[in-house]
Amino acid sequence: MTTADLRDTDGPAAPSGKAPVVELRGAGKSYGNIRALHGVDLAVRPGEVTCVLGDNGAGKSTLIKIISGLHQHTEGAFLVDGEPVRFSTPREALDRGIATVYQDLATVPLMPVWRNFFLGSEMTKGPWPVRRLDIARMKKTADDELRNMGIVLDDLEQPIGTLSGGQRQCVAIARAVYFGARVLILDEPTAALGVKQSGVVLKYIAAARDRGLGVIFITHNPHHAYMVGDHFNVLRLGTLELSAARDKVSLEELTNHMAGGAELAALRHELAQTGGVDIEELPEAGDLQASTAATPEGKS
Repeated sequence: MTTADLRDTDGPAAPSGKAPVVELRGAGKSYGNIRALHGVDLAVRPGEVTCVLGDNGAGKSTLIKIISGLHQHTEGAFLVDGEPVRFSTPREALDRGIATVYQDLATVPLMPVWRNFFLGSEMTKGPWPVRRLDIARMKKTADDELRNMGIVLDDLEQPIGTLSGGQRQCVAIARAVYFGARVLILDEPTAALGVKQSGVVLKYIAAARDRGLGVIFITHNPHHAYMVGDHFNVLRLGTLELSAARDKVSLEELTNHMAGGAELAALRHELAQTGGVDIEELPEAGDLQASTAATPEGKS
């Protein structure tokens, strides 16, 4: 699967001129004396995939928690539809159309696919107080919604734990879309997947974008991000090192920012002192500085 396949122009073009659904302005979060996030600007527009990249400890999890309503920001502003907000619970974020799909997916492995699709929001029928589950309607709705996303499962009665990791991610995405998500936060959806299953998930990320959702794709893999992303943000030690549109940054530049230019330059110097190591292909400090300067929106 190629980048061109995932960025098919048959769907609606990314409406970059539209106002952001979710926006952070100089946002930050401190835990006592520990500053986990500082001065982050982020805009998520409908019909676009906004990629947030960073190594472990870069601040990606803190960013997710602020937008999803788990934690409140301690500096800057957080806006939804241009209105400043301060969520107290994830339910408040969900009520504003912000849904989060975490790595563990919040599914019950032994329950059927359709039960997991409606987990916590089951359809019922009959008069109170003898209302009962409307199983037939839930099965049909789950099947229809999955097919609308291009996901065809032979048996919705099978336990969701028997699906592949990529299929479970796709069910979680379809569920969020059905329950009214306008902004979809995906927390490292391809981290534990092989090449083929990662391609499946990336395909449905592109499908969610083409349905008009604003997608926040959290990842540490620049190659996956570049296949579907419209805008790229690289976090390093809690601050925004790079913020660039797709046409302003190459995959090589994105990878260099993700890997850390200074760290790579230092590594090249250290490896030069070690016999038997070919360092010719490793970037030099000057090359990395030039790459950063060539990215208009980059911050070194």
